[in-house]
Amino acid sequence: MDEFRRGDVARRLSAMIRERAGDREMTFMEVCGTHTMSIARNGIRELLPESVRLISGPGCPVCVTPNQTMDRAVALSRQPDVIVTTFGDMMKVPGSSSSLDREHARGGDVRIVASTLEALRIAEKNPKKWMVFLGVGFETTAPTVAASLMEAKHRGLKNYSVLSAHKVIPPAMEALCVGDVRIDGFLCPGHVSAIIGSKPYEPLTRRHGMGCVVAGFEPLDVLQSLLMLVDQVKNQKPAVEIQYTRVVKPEGNTRAQKVMDEVFEVDDSAWRGLGSIPMSGLRIRDSFAAWDAEVQIPVEVEPQREPKGCLCGEMLQGKVRPPECGHFGKSCTPDDPVGPCMVSSEGTCAAYYKYSIRG
Repeated sequence: MDEFRRGDVARRLSAMIRERAGDREMTFMEVCGTHTMSIARNGIRELLPESVRLISGPGCPVCVTPNQTMDRAVALSRQPDVIVTTFGDMMKVPGSSSSLDREHARGGDVRIVASTLEALRIAEKNPKKWMVFLGVGFETTAPTVAASLMEAKHRGLKNYSVLSAHKVIPPAMEALCVGDVRIDGFLCPGHVSAIIGSKPYEPLTRRHGMGCVVAGFEPLDVLQSLLMLVDQVKNQKPAVEIQYTRVVKPEGNTRAQKVMDEVFEVDDSAWRGLGSIPMSGLRIRDSFAAWDAEVQIPVEVEPQREPKGCLCGEMLQGKVRPPECGHFGKSCTPDDPVGPCMVSSEGTCAAYYKYSIRG
C-alpha cells in the first residue's frame, strides 16, 4: 500500500486540486463510512483549499438503520427461545429504550459473530431455539447474508432466520440530489461498487447532472478522485468515472448480484434522517419466507423514540458536522454513545472524535 500513501504525491495532487478549483466553491459528499474514516485519519480536509468542502453522507449502514429495526431486534432478544446474532458494531446501537448490548447484560442470548457461517453453526448446535441473524449493511454484505439463507434452505435448517435491514445506496444518493443541501459531486463507495459496478450511478448524472467518481480508500485514491470531481465541475462535464479500477468494473460482480437477486427483492425502506426512500431496501423474497425472522417470529415492538438532541439524522444528510451537536464529546462518546453515528467504526461522529477534528 506504500505507493498509495506517498506524501510527495499527495502534496502534488493537493496543489493540482487547489490550482484547478481556484476560488470556485465546490461541495463533495462521500457516501461510504470507510471513506469517512480515511479522510479523517489521513488529514485529507487539511490538504484541500477552502473552496473545496467535504461532507459526509449516509455511508454508514449501522448509522442509517432506524430505531424501529433496533427495537425489533431488542424485542426478539427478549424471547426465551431466541438467539440473536449480529456483527459487533450493532451491539451498542441504541434503540428507543435499549440496545442489544444492554439486553445481553440483562441475560438475553445475544452473540457477536464474525460471519454468517458462524451464525449457521450456532443454529445447527441449538436446534430447539430460533437463531436470528440481524443483517445490516449495503450491497457489500448482502450477498453473504443471501448465501447463508440459500445454504440454510439447502440444508433444511429451519431454525435459522434473518432480520433483514439491508439497503441499497443509489436511491439514497438520488434522494440527496433533490434535498436542500448543495452537492456538486459524489465520492462513490468502493466496496459497494465492487458488487454493483458503476452503471447504477448513471441516472444521477443523467437526471441531476451529478458528478460521480468511484474511489479507493487510500489517501492518494481519495485525492485523485477529488481531482477528477474538480475537473468535472470546472469543465461542466459531469460523468460517472472509476478511479478504483484495480477493484471495480463497470458491470460489478455479476455472480454476487445473482445471489442477491435470488434471495432479496427491492422494496421501500426507512433510513435514519432520510425517512422512507422508495425501492432502497432489500426484502427477503416470499420463496425464503420460512427463514425471514420478521415473518416467522412475531413480536410486539415498542413505539419508536429518538434520543433528544441527537443530530445523527442531520449528519447523515450532510447538514451538520459532529461538533455542532451538543452531545458530541460530552454526553456522547464511543464508550457511552447517544446515537449510532458515534457507535459505528464508520460513523462520522466516531471519525471526528477519534481523530480530534473539532470543526
